[in-house]
Amino acid sequence: MTESTSLLIRGAAIEGGETADILVEDGRIAEVGTGLSRAGARIIDAAGLIALPGLVDLHTHLREPGYEASETILTGTRAAAAGGFTAVFAMPNTSPVADVAGVVEQELALGEAAGYATVQPIGAVTVGQKGERLAELGAMADSRARVRVFSDDGFCVWDPLIMRRALEYVKAFDGVVAQHAQDPRLTEGAQMNEGVVSAELGLAGWPAVAEESIIARDVLLAEHVGSRLHVCHLSTAGSVDIIRWAKKRGIDVTAEVTPHHLLLTDELVRGYDARFKVNPPLRREEDVLAVREGLADGTIDIVATDHAPHPAESKSCEWAAAANGMVGLESALRVVHEAMVVTGLIGWQDVARVLSKAPARIGRLAGHGTPIAAGEPAEIALYDPRPSAPFGAADLRGRSANSPYLGRELPGRVMWTIHRGSLTLADGELVEREGA
Repeated sequence: MTESTSLLIRGAAIEGGETADILVEDGRIAEVGTGLSRAGARIIDAAGLIALPGLVDLHTHLREPGYEASETILTGTRAAAAGGFTAVFAMPNTSPVADVAGVVEQELALGEAAGYATVQPIGAVTVGQKGERLAELGAMADSRARVRVFSDDGFCVWDPLIMRRALEYVKAFDGVVAQHAQDPRLTEGAQMNEGVVSAELGLAGWPAVAEESIIARDVLLAEHVGSRLHVCHLSTAGSVDIIRWAKKRGIDVTAEVTPHHLLLTDELVRGYDARFKVNPPLRREEDVLAVREGLADGTIDIVATDHAPHPAESKSCEWAAAANGMVGLESALRVVHEAMVVTGLIGWQDVARVLSKAPARIGRLAGHGTPIAAGEPAEIALYDPRPSAPFGAADLRGRSANSPYLGRELPGRVMWTIHRGSLTLADGELVEREGA
């Protein structure tokens, strides 16, 4: 990776609007205007490209420490850079679990050493993600990692008393509890969305109410204690209705939707291709349309990838034995383009909001999600909306290949990614860092 130097981006459409030149120096945006010049600067011809604030993913599984066969912090952040991301929040379901200060500080240091994106650790809510007693939330918050988001993702904090205590505890440092909304009793043995397709296939169904009942409980708990709640990977029409009601009531709740829940439906399960097995499961077309509407009207705050890499053997097996999860960092912006922009539901300023500004705000991550303006940190993605091509294995830059989009036509391409003033992706190719 090249050291930070002067970059002159010429003729980019800032958040899809007016075109301008952007001068980057010493890790910051020095100037935005027309006809800019700087002796010795590297010139980037951005004619036809959209300049977005560097994307921020509030929900990434980097697998390190413990599951490096699936992903590492280095390979995961390379995938992030290829997708236009300059910051990712690392989920705690590692081994050991990120439930103490030492583990989150290790993740932070590994992210700094990799250099492709800011890695902000998420701390577990409970010890070992077992749901029995609170983890060291205060110690993680006070650590060098300054953890502000806590989640047992992969596991629901099912005990209402523990959830209440967590919501109360994080108020002390303006933290947020990010809940994996899944009632464990209602989803025992479930393999896909409960509905017509599951009935026809004879697969145990995963009812929408298993998600919706937890969200309903938790927004009321958040209101009761006056704390911040974030709902992970919301996937049903009923969940959108509950979040909409809670926001109208003034409850401090935010929610995310994944790219795959914006585009894919449970009809894809008919082929028993385990690339389409995910938690929460792919839902009905009606749910897809409802979450799109919820994202467009602001009920759902952000798009988060839930990037979940797995080795080939965890997906190349029978459906029942396959692991849940999909990789998504490299494809996220293209899928949002397809599902939300091509359909006319949102514009590029909204894309900047849901994929950069709002996730940075929810996660209290300084230096990201900022406007493309003079004096701001140089965290920028340049996206070409014009091409359309099948998403292929060559588009994947991480360690795992469990993408649901392989062979699917998607619009656009991320061309350049700038992190802390340095190029991590240049003309569609990763910039190699010494030792990487």
